[in-house]
Amino acid sequence: MAGSGAYLARKWTNCRCMNMNVPIAAIVLKKCWEFPNGRTSFAKNAGARFGAYTRARAPSGRSLPRRAVKAARAVAAEIAPAAMAADIDAGRGLGAIMKEKLKILGGARLEGEIAVSGGKNAAVAIIPAALLADSPSVIDNLPDIEDVHVLVEMLRWLGAKIDFRENTMWIDPRTVDKYDPPYELVSRMRASYYLAPILLGLFHRAEVPMPGGCDIGARPIDQTLKALRALGAQVDTLGGVLDAKVEELIGSDIFLDMPSVGATVNSMLAAVSASGTTCIHNAAKEPHIVDLANFLSSMGAMVKGAGTDVIRIRGGRHLHGANYTIVPDQIETGTLMIAAAATAGDVVITGAIPTHMESLSAKLLEMGVNVQCEDDWIRVRSNGVFRAVNVKTQGYPGFPTDLQQPLSTVLTVANGTSIVTETIFESRFRFLDELRRMGANVRVIENTAIIGGVDHLVGTRVNATDLRAGAAMVIAALMARGVTEIGGVGYILRGYERLDEKLTALGANIQRERIEEAHSLA
Repeated sequence: MAGSGAYLARKWTNCRCMNMNVPIAAIVLKKCWEFPNGRTSFAKNAGARFGAYTRARAPSGRSLPRRAVKAARAVAAEIAPAAMAADIDAGRGLGAIMKEKLKILGGARLEGEIAVSGGKNAAVAIIPAALLADSPSVIDNLPDIEDVHVLVEMLRWLGAKIDFRENTMWIDPRTVDKYDPPYELVSRMRASYYLAPILLGLFHRAEVPMPGGCDIGARPIDQTLKALRALGAQVDTLGGVLDAKVEELIGSDIFLDMPSVGATVNSMLAAVSASGTTCIHNAAKEPHIVDLANFLSSMGAMVKGAGTDVIRIRGGRHLHGANYTIVPDQIETGTLMIAAAATAGDVVITGAIPTHMESLSAKLLEMGVNVQCEDDWIRVRSNGVFRAVNVKTQGYPGFPTDLQQPLSTVLTVANGTSIVTETIFESRFRFLDELRRMGANVRVIENTAIIGGVDHLVGTRVNATDLRAGAAMVIAALMARGVTEIGGVGYILRGYERLDEKLTALGANIQRERIEEAHSLA
């Protein structure tokens, strides 16, 4: 079967890259997906051959002829697009780190002091926003993570000049001359669609492939499309490409059906280029929304109300480069807090913003964990004994969906039964299958996980199914008896800067090892 999967993967690549026979490619790919090793083979063959084809056929830097790209994306949009993006990453851009694993010996108590890195979610919005200025910007406290490096590649491809070193980035947008970033870069991260409103403001045209990123469930962009249309843009999504054009963006009222972070960011980025005033109603209130607003204001934009339900933006103003410092990472802070609690540790996290962590701190206190904080640090102390609690994910200031998986991991050893309700992403519970392999007692009914506490978890081989699930697996390994091997390290490094090194500095026993091929637990 595995050999058949490899053969079909090669056949699909030939159809995809060489002949662009879309009906045949679709049939072959569907068959490929049915074989146990089909996806792995697809990643290796399609990833390598696609890259070679691109280099050979497009020396100018363009990925593929426009007609061919749109045809291939139509196939991708039909057949498991998120899984496909992840597999392409494994075979191409993230190939090196996806072929690594973490080996963790559980039982070590975390103790000491650690500094939190800059915010991933803020960085992926602020970096592309710098393209709206007419002079260079300098952004510091950036996390040195895969998503930031992908953005660097993407912006350079568009024509920007960038220098990124020691967590500081210099961006000169004056040479940007393209409005259609390539699929092979866009597919590697969700936030790539933040480029659409920016390029629309610069060129009155944008062709951005549908975003990739972790497979955590449906993440529709209908609210973003609604916002761009409200400002006067003509938007189409045929062939898996967000194709937008406009003669002039004009400020208007934007009514979001739900407080979507992505739609709020895209509305803000489009509104600063629109003439007149834009009001974004039912806006998201997350810390990185406020951070983006502060950056835009430092560039000369007029943004009011960020952090509330209504954001008002006076658009059409001259924007200049700025020097800016990224806000600390709310989710990394929370992950370190949970890791400290899980290991009966005593950890001080510096450079944090305690007010951003109030929902998590409240849950940890409810579980019996001691949490203290001052202006820019948080101390977490635990005896390793936890009470069961109920958790429901919500938009900020509610409990963040990105911390649901790490906290659910600790609840597997809490006394009693915990109820965790996921209201944001329906596939956030996929990681529970991995926890079951470690001895967890969990079951899922629709969007709710019922977690019965067990005495302990046991180390085994598991896999990171997405970014935050990877962090959850690390925490589970720190708690477990024995050795745990975690595959899919690339997912973790997408959003956490040197997480393994930081935990090792606190006393964890972690080794990163290279493997010939990431094991599959499907």
